[in-house]
Amino acid sequence: MDADHIVTSFDAELGQLDNLVAEMGGLAETQLAGAIDALVRRDLAKAAEVRKSDRHIDALETEIDQFTIRLLALRQPVAEDLRVVIAALKIASNLERIGDYSKNVAKRTFALAQAQAMGGSSNTVARMGQLVQGMIKNVLDAYLARDVEKADDVRARDQEVDQLHTSLFRELLTYMMEDPRNITPCTHLLFIAKNVERIGDHATSIAEQIHYMVDGALPADERLKGDDSSFTVVEPKGV
Repeated sequence: MDADHIVTSFDAELGQLDNLVAEMGGLAETQLAGAIDALVRRDLAKAAEVRKSDRHIDALETEIDQFTIRLLALRQPVAEDLRVVIAALKIASNLERIGDYSKNVAKRTFALAQAQAMGGSSNTVARMGQLVQGMIKNVLDAYLARDVEKADDVRARDQEVDQLHTSLFRELLTYMMEDPRNITPCTHLLFIAKNVERIGDHATSIAEQIHYMVDGALPADERLKGDDSSFTVVEPKGV
């Protein structure tokens, strides 16, 4: 087999790897959108569908794992080609976690559907979800285009998601202090909001892998963080 044919075959396999990652990312994006839609509309059938569809994302991660192991063993890539294979492996792991967090949002929709609505909290979660969904779409575009600048934009947008999460955290704590009957729905909404915030973190991690893939190093600057919920204290009125 001549060298040109080997190079062409390897390029085709790398293209196939890109397609698998893009397919997995599209499923993860759809999974999140479905989970948020089910939450806002209290659509239990949609929530059940989201939970079931997670297995397709898991299956694609397994396929990507096997594909990259085969490439490493048979092609023994070096330099940029090696970074592409390693980055795809790590990105697939991030996408699998995004699918898991989306499934968790769908799970808690079943409990929330039985409780009273908490003001505009579900809409705030939906706004967070829309921001994060946009981050997933853009980071996948950045991956396929090998666009570091677009990946950096995704990293910057994560701060807005963090700030929304902190604001919602304070709001839900206040609701719980006002009326004990709010504790159950607010607790579920707190977990849901944290799941969405973590999805944003995984999208940001994918952006950093794009840096590694293209430049051979992770970003030198620290990721901007706007989530202060770990330090947030809300005092009861009159205290």
